[in-house]
Amino acid sequence: MADPYATLGVTRSADEKAIKSAYRKLAKELHPDRNTGNPNAAERFSEVTRAYDLLSDKDKRARFDRGEIDAEGNPAMPFGGGFRGDPRGPGAGAGGFSQRDFEGMSGAPDMDLSDLFEGLFGGIGGARAGGRRPPPPPQRGANIAYRLKVPFADAAGLKEQRIGLSDGSTIDLKLPAGVENGTQMRLKGKGQPGEAGAGDALVTIEIEPHPFFIRDGDDVRLELPVTLDEAVLGAKVRVPTVDGPVMLTVAPGSGSGKVLRLKGKGFTRKDGTRGDQLVALEIQLPEDLSELGRRLEGWRDPAPVRNRLGV
Repeated sequence: MADPYATLGVTRSADEKAIKSAYRKLAKELHPDRNTGNPNAAERFSEVTRAYDLLSDKDKRARFDRGEIDAEGNPAMPFGGGFRGDPRGPGAGAGGFSQRDFEGMSGAPDMDLSDLFEGLFGGIGGARAGGRRPPPPPQRGANIAYRLKVPFADAAGLKEQRIGLSDGSTIDLKLPAGVENGTQMRLKGKGQPGEAGAGDALVTIEIEPHPFFIRDGDDVRLELPVTLDEAVLGAKVRVPTVDGPVMLTVAPGSGSGKVLRLKGKGFTRKDGTRGDQLVALEIQLPEDLSELGRRLEGWRDPAPVRNRLGV
């Protein structure tokens, strides 16, 4: 993923309010439900969500700014990426030197490289006295990295996820409380085999965006369309949640933008409790406004409103 600040279009000095405002604007613009058939918008929406998840977390943002983690939330590799093999290929020795580095040097054809390296590192007991060098200690197998995409609702409810490993086996993975984009899980002994035991499988969680749910910390936000009748007169409406649909009571006289709270319908926190679902009402007017006008005539208050906005 690109730099999260650039993804949200904010500067590195932006405060939490500016970051949240930029995210909400982009999320509303790129939401898959409003860009049906546009895969680019869905991918961009996913990038924006991951960027907000990182920058909205104070600890993660600070660690990213210090270079301790990357834009995906994974630990940054030390020393510029760690040891990934010498670009000159097989035969490279300690410090990246190889036999070819010493070709052309005076006396190089008769040089015993083992003597050189022993001199550099203090030698190995008995080797300089003509004794045989002890064999290297057994090595563990290499770790194997996996990336697991988890549906939004499954992540909120911590539903088990099945993952296939490189050896052909499958595991039902139990998601940890507090899971978020970039959470890494370690499966002991599920990596490459080795003389000293198998390495581990490192699974990075990627929570998929949802067509109409948006994560806000541990809460889940939803914009719910309601009719004018339902808002004015009140109604019971069916509302989707991450745990399945429920009935929600809309009080009479509810205005567009009013937020209703469904307790315990959000993401699971590290302490086992859950956030809430915040439902924002969005009044939708009928397409035939002439019919709406005739219906409103019966509701019109004949008494004028005095001093409206001080006028």
